[in-house]
Amino acid sequence: MQRRETLMKMNKLTAMILVAMILGVATGYAWRMLAGSDAAIQAFADQLSILTDIFLRLIKMIIAPLVFSTLVVGIARMGDSATVGRIGAKSMAWFLTASLVSLLLGLVMVNLLKPGLGLSLPLPEVTASSGIEKGALTLKDFIGHLIPKSVFDALAKNEILAIVVFSLFFGTAASAVGEKARVLIDVIDAVAHIMLKVTGYVMNFAPFAVFAALAGMVAKEGLSILSTYGSFMAQFYLSLGLLWLALLGMGSLFLKGRVIELLRAIREPALLAFSTASSEAAYPKTLDRLKRFGCSDRIASFVLPMGYSFNLDGSMIYCTFATIFIAQAYGIHLSLSQEVTMMLILMVTSKGMAGVPRASLVVIAATLAQFNIPEAGLLLLLGVDHFLDMGRSATNVLGNAIAASVVAKSENQLSDALPSLDEDDDIDPDPQPDTVPSVAGQQA
Repeated sequence: MQRRETLMKMNKLTAMILVAMILGVATGYAWRMLAGSDAAIQAFADQLSILTDIFLRLIKMIIAPLVFSTLVVGIARMGDSATVGRIGAKSMAWFLTASLVSLLLGLVMVNLLKPGLGLSLPLPEVTASSGIEKGALTLKDFIGHLIPKSVFDALAKNEILAIVVFSLFFGTAASAVGEKARVLIDVIDAVAHIMLKVTGYVMNFAPFAVFAALAGMVAKEGLSILSTYGSFMAQFYLSLGLLWLALLGMGSLFLKGRVIELLRAIREPALLAFSTASSEAAYPKTLDRLKRFGCSDRIASFVLPMGYSFNLDGSMIYCTFATIFIAQAYGIHLSLSQEVTMMLILMVTSKGMAGVPRASLVVIAATLAQFNIPEAGLLLLLGVDHFLDMGRSATNVLGNAIAASVVAKSENQLSDALPSLDEDDDIDPDPQPDTVPSVAGQQA
């Protein structure tokens, strides 16, 4: 009886994703063994990729209105602009600290483990093209991503950072207008409720996308690639594990024992990010789980979108780890001052990096060029990048969940977890709507 109750409590979507992962790996491996030709394998992967594309497109479809509606309502009901500024400053302070820890840990681990030395793989010619476009984020580019020329253009392109900036202005202005804006805020609040309901519909498709992604990847790459790059992957995942411990340790300074409760709360979005290799795919579910954990809707809706531009901890540890790995593989020695300079450059260029698959490779390509490291070294990573991206995407989810919870705790906006923490039922995106006065500058 007790076991039955435990099984019933297990989140259905989590169980389905786990089953989809196992079936995907098994199906992909079986097709690779039986297909008979590379063309058949490629055709199989291409057909399955349709399911993954559908899911990721559905996610992109809901992210812009979800970010805009939840953030505007949160800011408008947060109160005066001083409150918004204080929370923003706390968020950025945490992001910068976590970024520094991630980059520094990657730098230390790659120098200790030296995965690029003694590499039993043929090195690509230094003149070979990786196919990855260099994308160093200059100050001009950053401003372009930060301030949209048109809010509709930002919404259409899912430019989260630009949407956040516009939402900040819109929500703050709505709060300043006062009672006249209340009707509009109520309408936007209704949009937020609707988008959370749509999110529930979209998430039902996740297991099919996970199955397709893993089946297609294993069919094309085979499981043998895991043995070829096994040492490198194990060392990177060891580094990720240490980063998880570091982030959880930082979080426990504020959350105390509840940090374990938070880890349990976000296991589903972390698993979703891991299986799809996309932090962005887990955004709606992460927002939902933070609210169930007890994080204020206003704080979660404010910090989480910012974190997707400024706090991609898993991607940042990969940037230093992969860059030094390539330098080691080509026998290029970098001095301590060069490595520190590289870390500081990555601290800047990684901001605004999208939480989508392989975005970090663009940043790495630009960094390699600045230190005269052959760009062709990226070819060493392309075969296993999806496997690595799975781990760093899940790490991004953890980092942003801890950031939002810590900021909420510092603002006394972290309550006890809701009883439905492990259930799939919908929740109110604003748990205390009746306690909120007008938007005329009063703090909820």
